[in-house]
Amino acid sequence: MLPYALAIFTGAFLLFQVQPLIGKYILPWFGGSPGVWTTCLLFFQVLLLGGYAYAHYSSRHLKPRQQALLHLGLLGLSLLALPIIPSESGKPDGTGNPTWRILILLTVTLGLPYFVLSATGPLMQQWFNRTNPQASPYRLYALSNIGSLLALISYPFYFESTFTRAVQATLWSWGLGLFAVVCGYCALRLYRTPANPESDKPLASSPVPPDVASPDTSDKLLWLGFSAIASTLLLATTNKLCQDVAVIPFLWVLPLCLYLLSFILCFDHSRWYRRGLFNGLLVIGFAVVHYLLESGHKAPLNQQIIGYAGTLFVACMVCHGELYRLRPAPRHLTGYYLWISAGGALGGLIVAVIAPLVFNRYLELQLGLWALSYLLAVVCFRSQGKALVFGAAAGALLATVIIPIMRVSSPENAREWLTFFWSEFKGFHREGWPEITLLFAAFLIAVRPRRGHPLSWHPRWVAFLLFLSFELGVLFLVQLRSSDESVVASSRNFYGTLKVMDYGFDDDSEDDDYVLLQNGAITHGLQFKGANRAMWPTTYYGKNSGVGLALRHLTPLHERRIGLVGLGTGSLAAYGEPGDYFRIYEINSQVEHLARTHFTYLARCPAKVDVILGDARLMMENELRRDQPQEFDLLALDAFSSDAIPVHLLTREAMATYLQHLKPDGILAVHTSNRYLDLRPVVENLAKDFDLGIATIFNDHEKDWWIYQTTWILLTKDKARLEMEEIRQATARPSENETLTRPWTDDYTSLFEILKM
Repeated sequence: MLPYALAIFTGAFLLFQVQPLIGKYILPWFGGSPGVWTTCLLFFQVLLLGGYAYAHYSSRHLKPRQQALLHLGLLGLSLLALPIIPSESGKPDGTGNPTWRILILLTVTLGLPYFVLSATGPLMQQWFNRTNPQASPYRLYALSNIGSLLALISYPFYFESTFTRAVQATLWSWGLGLFAVVCGYCALRLYRTPANPESDKPLASSPVPPDVASPDTSDKLLWLGFSAIASTLLLATTNKLCQDVAVIPFLWVLPLCLYLLSFILCFDHSRWYRRGLFNGLLVIGFAVVHYLLESGHKAPLNQQIIGYAGTLFVACMVCHGELYRLRPAPRHLTGYYLWISAGGALGGLIVAVIAPLVFNRYLELQLGLWALSYLLAVVCFRSQGKALVFGAAAGALLATVIIPIMRVSSPENAREWLTFFWSEFKGFHREGWPEITLLFAAFLIAVRPRRGHPLSWHPRWVAFLLFLSFELGVLFLVQLRSSDESVVASSRNFYGTLKVMDYGFDDDSEDDDYVLLQNGAITHGLQFKGANRAMWPTTYYGKNSGVGLALRHLTPLHERRIGLVGLGTGSLAAYGEPGDYFRIYEINSQVEHLARTHFTYLARCPAKVDVILGDARLMMENELRRDQPQEFDLLALDAFSSDAIPVHLLTREAMATYLQHLKPDGILAVHTSNRYLDLRPVVENLAKDFDLGIATIFNDHEKDWWIYQTTWILLTKDKARLEMEEIRQATARPSENETLTRPWTDDYTSLFEILKM
């Protein structure tokens, strides 16, 4: 068993170690968007499906010796595909949806090695079952997931922070060589083992019940459904965390680790999945997600991570626990895994391809949870699962206490906490008493005792779970409708979701009316509608902000060349004067469309304005290759993906590009306002590395509601420019954060170190 176990463990480790590594390579090329990782996951799931299909059909239609020879050939070809470093020719040269370009790039770079690795789990289990027919192979599946989990955990905590990307790729290549040796040894053992027709029969010692040994169509549909829902929730949760925090391996890895951990537990032994317990926790998770979606960015970061990740883990335990209950006899093993991987690929296809085409916002998380609630009702009816009903009722009861606890702010003492809790408890039950009353009325009606059989199963018990599913759908629908108030335009594409919100008031004056742009849950600018205020700089760009001070003190105050990374509403164009030139880099064409159709900053600006569509760094690098440095007086870096700045814009290589586009006395203004990331030490390290003058300016004393608290950092080679009185007085002391010991580079970044927890 040892050679098979070692091959499965090594293959799984390499399979999941390469995912964040290759993601870090191509993330900078496509704007640092959460969609990059979602597309990568789609690629991994489709290749996993291909590997499982290869394992299934080769084991069914080829003799053992033929299987061994075929796999040895594929192992050799996979080694010829090394190294796995993407070619620079894969970089995009324009805008548009890059999903297919990413998929093609990954296929060329990693396709064959990943395909061979993905087939390892089911193939080695099938070979082991042929040579050891009396032993159950299902625990090898748990071992596979343990290898995957260790790979994911070790990446952000060790490999990412210790090695550059190039060293990581080299280590991975050596690991693939070791895997090929071990897997080749297993293939040779199979080649020398005579074919045994008896090995295709069900195992006498298998714990699989006889009535599920031959799966029917309903079994296969449930395999597909549960695996698709788990995959959808995995990607939806990752999207939710990344769009509001950062596209970083830690937030890629955390949901994927929990997804794999649920596989490990459920497929190790049936004792880990208790239907009543986890269905109760799932109902609590429904309530927690509803609360977090309603709270948006107001909920603390740790509460969001724990709430979303915890709900994902419970949902995956339910999905994979039910999959394990539906497992077939070992002779159907490869087909079973094929259906599971098909469901995983279907979930990835839904989130990465279908949802952006169909929806104008992120709805996959709500739809996935709702679909799971309905599927559990189906399973309850099919298996007469009383535990599912009682668990759901207990979870609903506990949710009425847990949600008020989450609403309580940080108190100073126990008495204050109890006061806050009681206030929130009463408020929550005043708001939700109709739903709570109807839910428990449905429970009492469904499980009302019968004479002589007080707790015996009856089909009407399923009605309670169906009502719970219906109520969950209604709550999500009401929440979506309430969030649409004041929305006049919305869109979704590869780069995220955008909403334009019109806030008008009932009086005759338009002075207080304004239009606001949101990316995800974060405001990206607002503009007053009245002519008197239309060109006021607002939100992050007030006159006393770092970028406002820099623009107001540039000399001369005309014929300035201003570069902007990130368009938003075009608010910084409010500082434009006749003779000025504004060059704005924007990766998302929808942002430009909304900025021109719902806001007037660009149209009213007296300066000349050019909007360059594409990733700012790639566009500026292309300009340098064409010997076209822009000679900016000021370059403002304000590129956000919701609340997360793309990492590739804050590396040493990026800084070198910016400096080549600045005049010798030009100023680089970096917007580092962020709820979840402490970006200040990153910029300070870069300033030290390039010997730049630096001024950090906090703007947190504005009384006007339309001016937000901000942090801008000004950098320049001409340190005397930061000695102007108004800038010098606004400059804060240097940061005392010493968590970062070296500047970020394209090969080395570690956002995990600067998370504000």
